Amino acid sequence: MSSNDGYNRNEEQTNGKGNTDSIFASADDVPSHRMPSTSMQPQPAHMIANEATHLKGDSKQAYFSDEKVLIPQTEKLGFSWRKLWAFTGPGFLMSIAYLDPGNIESDLQSGAAAKYQILWVLLWATVLGLLMQRLAARLGVVTGLHLAEMCFRQYKKIPRFILWIMIEIAIIGSDMQEVIGTAIAIYLLSNKVIPLWGGTLITIIDTFTFLFLDKYGLRKLEFLFGLLITIMAVTFGYEYIVSAPNQGEVLEGMFVPWCKDCGSQVLLQAVGIVGAVIMPHNLYLHSALVKSRDIDRRQPSKVREANFYFFVEAAVALFVSFIINLFVVAVFAHGMFGKTNADVLQSCENQTMFEDAKISFGNNTEIIDADLYKAGLFLGCTFGAAAMYIWGVGILAAGQSSTMTGTYAGQFSMEGFLNLQWPRWRRVLFTRLIAIIPTFFLAFYSRMEDLTHLNDILNAVMSLQLPFAAIPTIAFTSCSAIMGEFVNGVGNKIVSILLTILVIAVNLYFVITQVEALSIEGGVLAVVCIFSILYLLFNLYLVIHMIACMGNKRFINSRWVQKWVLPSQNSFSIKNANSTYASGVSIDIANDSNFKSLPPPIVTVSEKVLSD
Repeated sequence: MSSNDGYNRNEEQTNGKGNTDSIFASADDVPSHRMPSTSMQPQPAHMIANEATHLKGDSKQAYFSDEKVLIPQTEKLGFSWRKLWAFTGPGFLMSIAYLDPGNIESDLQSGAAAKYQILWVLLWATVLGLLMQRLAARLGVVTGLHLAEMCFRQYKKIPRFILWIMIEIAIIGSDMQEVIGTAIAIYLLSNKVIPLWGGTLITIIDTFTFLFLDKYGLRKLEFLFGLLITIMAVTFGYEYIVSAPNQGEVLEGMFVPWCKDCGSQVLLQAVGIVGAVIMPHNLYLHSALVKSRDIDRRQPSKVREANFYFFVEAAVALFVSFIINLFVVAVFAHGMFGKTNADVLQSCENQTMFEDAKISFGNNTEIIDADLYKAGLFLGCTFGAAAMYIWGVGILAAGQSSTMTGTYAGQFSMEGFLNLQWPRWRRVLFTRLIAIIPTFFLAFYSRMEDLTHLNDILNAVMSLQLPFAAIPTIAFTSCSAIMGEFVNGVGNKIVSILLTILVIAVNLYFVITQVEALSIEGGVLAVVCIFSILYLLFNLYLVIHMIACMGNKRFINSRWVQKWVLPSQNSFSIKNANSTYASGVSIDIANDSNFKSLPPPIVTVSEKVLSD
């Protein structure tokens, strides 16, 4: 790598149709044509892609297109606050997915349904999320490729296309929640002047505005996201202070894993928390965001250092997100638990929002069915109009920040899975419209209750997509040919797999319960059954690929697995893969008469590429 590689250093890879990056290179991809930034001469047409290859257009990439953050070099050994500050950013952007309006609504519903008794579920779901985010970040740091780019290189064409569709569905589902939350916040703050469909349209404009602020500098954009997180902490913290929940009960709910006298509805709410917190597209997002730091992957010590600081930053960021979620659960556990619609309406009699509360809650003895809009009315009725507007500001910050990070996730997904070289404005427009169009029509033709109740269905949809992020993440980070000396250890593999199985099982239970609640029958039920069988078969396919990635010789040597699962260009034998990243690189070149006249590729990471 040239010595002047500062902010403009770009370690991403591409190919026209893309070829692959490690021993799992896919033969059904068209050979690549690349322009290394330091030589300006084309790479050979038949060269197998590796970390040395570069995307053709720097300005077309998302998020870190024009600059990378330099890591300061310090003389003293040990922990450095300067370095932690340099690495701070990606983890907080990732944590925003834990604070989107869908999560906030799940928080307030769990508090209203079970008081503080399932706070421990929120705590451990966040811990599990941290473990999975750590693996995703390590993949991006060690390989220089994010998860979608790695899937492009490691799966055959049809499986990777299916993966892309599944992740796009997850992004659309999350985006719909975020856009709906933003529209509800605007509806509250404008005192119903701006209708829901109007708020939906506003999110198109402001998302474009904020996303293109990155031309003023990557750190300034990260500061904006940090500001939005601070707004959420202050607004929801204010609600926590004014509601003054019992601190002893809050602590007990966090650390005592038990739920006394909890029925099926509370169990379903607990499952919903897990589904809302751990979002599949967030693994793709985090693995890409860490590439914004200028890390010399030729030196294992620098890679190890980056892994450490990114983990510390992610832990701090998710701790902050947990505290904010805790605020929301505790506020509504203290104020809404066990109360009826008539109780809330009675407290609204002397407030300006009485008529709205009468329409939304109704004067009956049914237990409150909480949602984002009713939560704002409840706070206004209980603590005054200021509390309602502060709640609206918090939801607006949550919705706006998560729509921006959701758009980034969509861009990274398209770049990686499809290897698209679109200008950024076109990708932003495309990914934004995918979510905006269905949400706009829902907002235009539906009632407030229909929009807010859509949250459970969307959580179920995203829960179904979790294996399509978790399994590839575990597979790639457990492959020594990809990760070298940074491959997952046995203990890490076992813990990751068991926890993933647990979360997937929990999420499937949640989905099955939601399907049963819809009372599906006849032809629709048959379609659901067929989809379920195909869903399980594709998960099995991914598991077989994961086992082979982990080095199981029986699977690697199976002719069926080699033909239908493993990339066909290589033997998939990883026993000779390099275990270090600083000892050289071997590149398999097909017969190319022009190659000898070209300069050698730039080496940034050592990775052995094994040929048949």
